[in-house]
Amino acid sequence: MSSKIVRLCLLLGAVVLLIALAAMPVAAMTRTANEVWLGALLYSDTALSDPDGQSCASCHTPRAGFADPDRCLPVSEGVNRGDFGGRNAPTAAYTTWSPDLQYDADGDAWVGGMFWDGRATGLDPGLSPLAMQAKGPFLNDIEMSNDSEADVIDEVRKASYRKLFLKVYGPDSLDDVYAAYDNVARAIAAYESSRLVNTFSSRYDAYRAGASWVLTRQEKRGLRLFNGKALCNQCHPSAPDPAISTGIASGKALFTDYTYDNLGLPQNPEAVMLSKGDGSPDLGLGGFLNDSTVNGAFKVPTLRNVARTAPYGHNGYFATLAEIVHFYNTRDVPSAGWEAPEYPDTMNVDELGDLGLTSGQEKAIVAFMKTLTDRVIVPIPDR
Repeated sequence: MSSKIVRLCLLLGAVVLLIALAAMPVAAMTRTANEVWLGALLYSDTALSDPDGQSCASCHTPRAGFADPDRCLPVSEGVNRGDFGGRNAPTAAYTTWSPDLQYDADGDAWVGGMFWDGRATGLDPGLSPLAMQAKGPFLNDIEMSNDSEADVIDEVRKASYRKLFLKVYGPDSLDDVYAAYDNVARAIAAYESSRLVNTFSSRYDAYRAGASWVLTRQEKRGLRLFNGKALCNQCHPSAPDPAISTGIASGKALFTDYTYDNLGLPQNPEAVMLSKGDGSPDLGLGGFLNDSTVNGAFKVPTLRNVARTAPYGHNGYFATLAEIVHFYNTRDVPSAGWEAPEYPDTMNVDELGDLGLTSGQEKAIVAFMKTLTDRVIVPIPDR
């Protein structure tokens, strides 16, 4: 079977999935399918910001790997033109397997939670980290700028999907604002956890399934380096972890261990300027936990679809994959000329900095990471 046929089969499978879900009468759909469908509608609803115009999909777009589609800006713009957050919106795909925020004593590392700094902990009763994350942007002054949960639920009550919401969560489910708001978040998390977002349809997935010919010689070399000399797989495992890769991820590599790390990124002056920051170091997880031992540490992102999710780093410092790979390789090499790290005290000095990779090896790693791009992009349904 040729690589073209493999890709065609993957594409047809997703198209069949989407058509079947779209064509199914709401009354015939399961609670799970209805909740996913509702979540997709909420995810794309631009009426849920104040003013109208910004949805979850605005900063987490399918064609951009469920990250910010604006590759020219280091940090993400909110609903009001010219208002920017201080961080680059990460992908919303392949994140549902992140556990509740916790300290792993065996690995001597914090793991889990959502957002770059872990503040969506998953420790609120009945809400996963992904659902907790979904609650945040609606009330963020910059992102969607609603004054209260009631403002969001008022819009849901007027929406075309109101009946679907009531079907999924019950006839009285829009009466209590706070309970309804939690269910908005659960529905969005259900969508973000579904096969509509996590398609596992990359060439690497085909390779893992036995189609060894779908990777070029350079890409296979990059994989060997990724798992070897470059140490990438220390935080971005290229093999499934049975403890994490569950459900539709069973047997799949997630390319993150959901831990936190200080890579020693320099401060990005453009990000500071756009976000109107004061230039203070972004403490990441340490700022959230008020724990100086993890100051400057940020969530390790998945590398799935990484070729679509530029720029890179929590502050969007790197415009291309080639740049960030070169940084990993040469951060601690004086002649490389990198700026000083934003927060040096807790910087990872064991797994990056002076890896001794050649230019050709860097290029091979970049070529491999491009094989992690999903070949199936399922569009968000219209209301």
